[in-house]
Order: sequence, then structure tokens, then C-alpha cells
Amino acid sequence: MVIAAVCVFAYGGMVHLGDLLGVRPGGPSSSMPLWLMWYFTSLTVFDPLAALLLALRRLEGLLLGCVVLVSDAVANGYANYVLDTAPGITLGRIGQAFITVLAVGLIAAAPRAAPWLHRPGRAS
Repeated sequence: MVIAAVCVFAYGGMVHLGDLLGVRPGGPSSSMPLWLMWYFTSLTVFDPLAALLLALRRLEGLLLGCVVLVSDAVANGYANYVLDTAPGITLGRIGQAFITVLAVGLIAAAPRAAPWLHRPGRAS
């Protein structure tokens, strides 16, 4: 489970970096609210940080990962249901649903994964 989460966050970091560099079609647009653009930009740091901390078996990585996925699902929900006025199913809405499933999955798995991780302030 932790290895899969590391891969998800590493991939997420690459996607958000690609958005920041403008290499991914369908990424954030200039009409997006500034606060939302800042949030998605911050994920270029927080996604890889969660991946690194999880790879190091740190509990902080699990906690950060849960916060990142839940907030990413909410932000994508806002972008794809409030800002995007296209009717029906879109690629963005499918992606938002997938991120939501990942968030629920990580939160559900967290109690089983937490004992395997190192706690803050404790020797490894």
C-alpha cells in the first residue's frame, strides 16, 4: 500500500510540474482563480514531499498524503464542477473522481499502514 502511495504522489508531482511548465494539454488555464492556481502549484512540492516521506516510512508522509489527496479532490471538484460549465462527463471530472477514490482509499488504509511507519521523535 505504501509503495503504491509513493508512486501515486511521485506521478502527481510530475503531473503538476507538467501543468506548471505548460506541457500537459488540458491543464490549468489563465482564467482559473489565482488561489486555485497557487494551490495546484504548491502540489509540485507537496506531492513529491509526501512520496519522499512515505518512502522513508515516516508517519508524516501518510498524514501529508491524506491531506494532499483530500484537498486535491476538493480543488479538482471545484475546478471541474463549478468553473467548468461543460455538460456531462469530461476528462477532468473523471480525473477528479479518480483522485477522490484515491483519497478515500488512502484514508481507509491509513490505520493499517500507520503501525509500519516511523513516528516523529522516535529513533528508527
